[in-house]
Amino acid sequence: MLLSGGGRTLENICDEIDAGRLDAEVAVVITSRQCKGIARAEARGLTVHLVPYKEMPDIEMYSARIVELLDAAGVGLVIQAGFLSLWHIPPQYDQRVMNIHPALLPKFGGRGMWGHHVHEAVLAAGETESGCTVHFVTNEYDAGPIILQRTAPVQPGDDADALAARVFAQECIAYPQAIRLFAAGKLSVRNGAVVIAE
Repeated sequence: MLLSGGGRTLENICDEIDAGRLDAEVAVVITSRQCKGIARAEARGLTVHLVPYKEMPDIEMYSARIVELLDAAGVGLVIQAGFLSLWHIPPQYDQRVMNIHPALLPKFGGRGMWGHHVHEAVLAAGETESGCTVHFVTNEYDAGPIILQRTAPVQPGDDADALAARVFAQECIAYPQAIRLFAAGKLSVRNGAVVIAE
């Protein structure tokens, strides 16, 4: 799992594993900066590596360090959980990196669209519905093939915090669901779109 923030998504995935609803193991946690997620990961006995983006000379060396750690841990699937640093995904990890975005892509995606920036943009646009999108990650922001989406209504009087809480509740359902589909070998990409096997 790659994270840069509080680690709530990490907690959700670990809770699903502990409850027996998700047949997976968190092999390694990589963070791009000091954050609350480190303490949450360490409290669960997980191996954590801090790889500060700003301390690397360029994106290629940064990406190489991440891949080195993933390879060493024998990772089958990479889960981005609020990971805010761009890294170049090598061919061997194609369709093996997932992200969850707090909006219904392709709306409200792209560079700079993360966290509250997304929810504020949704509210400013007068949308009546938002939600979350789980997608495979490519080397272009929020442009990878969509695996699944879940919706959440925008309520009158919502601020970014209220909308964020409603969307996060859907994220807690969507991400484990997508990981289960991957683990069951039910996801493939054809002509740039995800196909889910029956």
